[in-house]
Amino acid sequence: MGSALHVRKNDKVIVLSGDDKDKEGRILKSYPRERRVIVEGVNYIQRHIRRSQQHPKGGIVEKEAPIDVSKLMLVCPHCNKPARTATTRLAGKDRGRVCKRCKQAIGSPDKK
Repeated sequence: MGSALHVRKNDKVIVLSGDDKDKEGRILKSYPRERRVIVEGVNYIQRHIRRSQQHPKGGIVEKEAPIDVSKLMLVCPHCNKPARTATTRLAGKDRGRVCKRCKQAIGSPDKK
């Protein structure tokens, strides 16, 4: 089983290395077991689509591919800068992420 990732769905992140270095985007989907995420506007790939009833024209389609989480850093919503996070106990028994740069709690955007 994969361990928890330092980023979650809807987090704003910046790419640290690779072809898309310094690009920012929001996380659309995460795959914790593979330690990969899909980031909006980052790591585009081209797929050739055969003509069919669903795609009458066929052609080439660009879409985002998963990227490894080690290449990403969370952008703190408070200080708006890339920052590392710490997991600490917040009010009560809840655990939460805290920005190590500005010491503000980072909320979980899609907590169910």
